[in-house]
Amino acid sequence: MSKQQSLEQLLQNAAGEGNVSASTLQAIQVVDLGAQIQQGLGISVDDVMASETVLVTLMPDDSGSIEAAGNAQLVRDGHNLVLESLTGSKKKDGVLVHTRYLNGRVLFPYCPLDQAVRMDGRNYRPSLGTPLYDQSVVVLSTVLVKAQEFLDGGVPCRTVTFFITDGRDEHSQSQTPRTVKALVDDMLRTENHIIGGMFIDDGVTNGRKIFRDMGIRDQWILTPKNTSSEIRRAFNVVSQSAVRASQGAQSFSQTAAGGFGK
Repeated sequence: MSKQQSLEQLLQNAAGEGNVSASTLQAIQVVDLGAQIQQGLGISVDDVMASETVLVTLMPDDSGSIEAAGNAQLVRDGHNLVLESLTGSKKKDGVLVHTRYLNGRVLFPYCPLDQAVRMDGRNYRPSLGTPLYDQSVVVLSTVLVKAQEFLDGGVPCRTVTFFITDGRDEHSQSQTPRTVKALVDDMLRTENHIIGGMFIDDGVTNGRKIFRDMGIRDQWILTPKNTSSEIRRAFNVVSQSAVRASQGAQSFSQTAAGGFGK
């Protein structure tokens, strides 16, 4: 079976098991996302020895406004803080991480924490656009497919996905808030996924509304002011939430219900 056929089968399995609706599956398949999804899948399920897994996925904004606001290093530090916090957690052996920037570049596909790449001035230089809806669908589809891969292998799998941005969508070509929301709704319905958003306030855009329109629940939205202290504090909350969610099924359920506040 080719990689593309395998990907299609995983999506069909997700639909067959009720993990994604037929309408959302059709929306994903309207645009050929296979190659982009494949870039993020990373480590084979057969190479993961844990009895259960948690997929932690980060999508940091690499648009030019991050650099213009002087926040590039804060985003690098925040991303790396999440990785460091997870590395120190009790259940780290069952955690796989994946980072894909807002404009589609994969920093690293799903891998164990000790193989994750830290962001620095060489691999993260924000200067591009803001295709928020297009890339949100790519990221969530990748999460969905990777989780289904584990489920098909008989390994319980939960996921935690965080979007970090500072502006409204300006460059999406295929997806809309409605299509993102349909996918988010399907995933949250299974109670195996946490999806959160951090919107650095630009003083103009209603970031909370943007994330709400994408289907992200209110308790999973952070809107720090555009100051170094607020942004650092928000990333600290993100990292703590990721660690809590990775500590087992009960902790995941409690964290999912409580949001960033619990």
